[in-house]
Amino acid sequence: MHAASRSPRGDEPALAPSGLQAPVLEVFASFQGEGQYVGEPQSFVRLAGCPLRCRWCDTPGSWAIGAADATARIDARNARRREQRWATPFQVACWVAQVEPGAPRTISVTGGEPLLWPEFVRALAKFAGPRRVHLETAGAHPRALAHVLDSVQHVSLDLKLPADLDTPVEFSQPQLAAGGAPWLEASPSDAREWAEARAECLSLVRRRDACAKLLVAGGRRASEFDPLLESVAEHAPELPLFLQPVTPVRDVPAPDFELLTQVAERARDLELRVRLVPQTHKALGLP
Repeated sequence: MHAASRSPRGDEPALAPSGLQAPVLEVFASFQGEGQYVGEPQSFVRLAGCPLRCRWCDTPGSWAIGAADATARIDARNARRREQRWATPFQVACWVAQVEPGAPRTISVTGGEPLLWPEFVRALAKFAGPRRVHLETAGAHPRALAHVLDSVQHVSLDLKLPADLDTPVEFSQPQLAAGGAPWLEASPSDAREWAEARAECLSLVRRRDACAKLLVAGGRRASEFDPLLESVAEHAPELPLFLQPVTPVRDVPAPDFELLTQVAERARDLELRVRLVPQTHKALGLP
């Protein structure tokens, strides 16, 4: 477990509002671009705040919680508008209904890192009505994952190579208090801590509606991914595993065909259910 907190980020805003709320970056309807439900029409709730610093992150604007007067983008059917960023689960459920172009869709809760706000995720699921709730997470916070697991219908769990991550930047308890977080769960900061968190998260989602996404960037050796593949084989061998080539961003290149082939064959040697799926929403220019 990773229960101790590290130093909070000094440039974050003043204390969050009272009550069960979370900072919302955007709510919109689109098509799932990754993982097991790729191509499915879904409604997306992107929460702000992430302590991780993935070098290939395609949404670095979601790292910070934001200033006290920050707003959320709501892509409603009639017109896009801005709302106050800190919102209750009921408000967000209403926004989801407003962005849907037709019948209720699955809600994909993404980020940022939604597991910063476990009580909010649980409460949002209660207001989802007939909608399934899918959780997209980096798999860095197993205690929070265990807390929300019975409230969501699907978990999309990232597998991250520790060498692709910079030092995490933690938030303080007051900054997370509005989300009802009953604890501070520090993020893994080295290969050993990542191995522990990964094993716990994989064990939690085993035999559930879940999948794992292995992010593969260029410039790596296939053997570097062996610990991640072996962890899946040990803790959740039936879990669908999706190799996700990194979309080139900043100075991080996409992987070449040879690297993807080698990683896929190493997964197959472990008898894992491996598939290659790129970020289709990026390829199609979707939100």
